[in-house]
Amino acid sequence: MAGGLAAGQQLPVYSQYLYNKFLINPAVAGSDGYTSVNLTAREQWVGYYGAPRTYSFSIQARMLKRSYILKQAIVRKQVYRPKTDGKVGLGGYIFSDKNGIIHRTGFQASYSYHMWLRNTTQLSFGLAFTGYHYKIDESEIDFEDPAEPLLYSNLRRGMFVPDASFGVYLLNGRYSVGFSAEQLFEAAGKIGNGTYKNIKINRHYYLFGSYSFYPNTYTEFQPSFLFMMSEQFKPQADIGLTYIYNQAFWAGLAFRTSGAIIASTGLKYQNLWFGYSFDFTLQEIQRVTYGTHEITIALKFGDSARRYRWLDRY
Repeated sequence: MAGGLAAGQQLPVYSQYLYNKFLINPAVAGSDGYTSVNLTAREQWVGYYGAPRTYSFSIQARMLKRSYILKQAIVRKQVYRPKTDGKVGLGGYIFSDKNGIIHRTGFQASYSYHMWLRNTTQLSFGLAFTGYHYKIDESEIDFEDPAEPLLYSNLRRGMFVPDASFGVYLLNGRYSVGFSAEQLFEAAGKIGNGTYKNIKINRHYYLFGSYSFYPNTYTEFQPSFLFMMSEQFKPQADIGLTYIYNQAFWAGLAFRTSGAIIASTGLKYQNLWFGYSFDFTLQEIQRVTYGTHEITIALKFGDSARRYRWLDRY
């Protein structure tokens, strides 16, 4: 039984990571200069009993430059110095992730530090602390043995598991590249009376990137990739292309090497972003499901002219 619990998908898989990279990389917190509030809901393999369901609510912000203040120098010259140089980003999110009989509910708090390379490229580092309540839903299991250890384990009652994540993010007006590692400590929980081994969440690695082409003023084509792997599942990758019009409408198509085609679309109205994706699985399970659906809604606040240094003119 323990092997069955430990196997399979351990962490959520997102299809709209391009629109909220913060969920897979803490270094993204505040990187674009916006204060962003994001809600993501993902229903995987709709119609299949026990399929994964993930909900998250996140917020992130940048400690941007404030107005310059007048200070007196030692040589009695008046100089202007900024109150803060806007290098720090903060963020956090809460989540609920259910996969079969396993249920994780928790939070993540992130700190990021941003620096400039050659005035037009931003390099960011991020650290995050994660804590979640990990348990099984005993109402979903029938045991023949009344002395089954899982009936009396910490796993059934639930346990708090702390862990951490690390990320690096490179951002430019044309491209972005990020690498992150989640579940750094691979925190484990002991269950039962020793009959079963420790159950742990394996370390997960993410590498993503995108590049933008601008045929004209209003049109943008953005090829992208996401590479995922862990010590628990085989490496898989998303390779996609997104069409963006006037920074207000987008549509994309991607292929996931584990066997799925992902179609996504979205639009922007003022400071509101809305995105939707549909995953069509190229496996037999597709015959008994209605596909995978993911919705993202975001509010972004802040002067867009202060997003990046190459637009920073004050």
